Amino acid sequence: MREHLAAGDRENSLRHPREALVHYELALQTDPRNYAGLWKASGDAIDLGEAETDAPKREALYAKAMDYARRAVAITPDGAEGHFNLARALGRMALSLGPRDRVKYGTEVRAEALRTLELDPRHPGAMHVMGVWNAEVMRLNGITRLFAKTLLGGQILGKASWAEAAQYMEQSVTIDPDRAVHRLDLARVYRDTGRRSEARAAYEAAAKAPFVDANDEMYKRAAADELRALK
Repeated sequence: MREHLAAGDRENSLRHPREALVHYELALQTDPRNYAGLWKASGDAIDLGEAETDAPKREALYAKAMDYARRAVAITPDGAEGHFNLARALGRMALSLGPRDRVKYGTEVRAEALRTLELDPRHPGAMHVMGVWNAEVMRLNGITRLFAKTLLGGQILGKASWAEAAQYMEQSVTIDPDRAVHRLDLARVYRDTGRRSEARAAYEAAAKAPFVDANDEMYKRAAADELRALK
């Protein structure tokens, strides 16, 4: 079991999420309640889902990620990484759906990200989730937001703001400046709030960031494409 966990960590250091997930799942066959194996498997399933172009396969990967993260949270309720990966999995599933289905996940995404920050106040990933959460709520049109509040019990969406989106994303960049994805989503917040020069700088920084995450090629390509569109 330990050998597979170590092998999964090595594959992740090489940005190979598919191979890493295989090793973590083999570890979980031996010890289904291994907390590290569960949250790490969840993270790799999310990474694979982000890069998957087939919608049913993508949703299946996000569902797997949610299952692993929920199991991790049940085993170690005070573990920040379990809550973070659950927030991230829920958020990615939400973004893969239409606007009205998306809001159904909003309350739990926010709750799990805030719980992560209670356990680890400087968790850049949870700050990123909160930044994207605020931004995505603000991007909903007025009719969808009204529908969410009145029919889905989504009053929590009223707490979202562009100021919070920018603040959380800026904090994630300050704490973890080498991650392209933090700078990419910060650039999108600046773009959508009319802060064009700041958006341009953030896009450029994302494109130049070192390779850290499994999907950095995708993030950098998006940064370059959106920067050209901004001009």
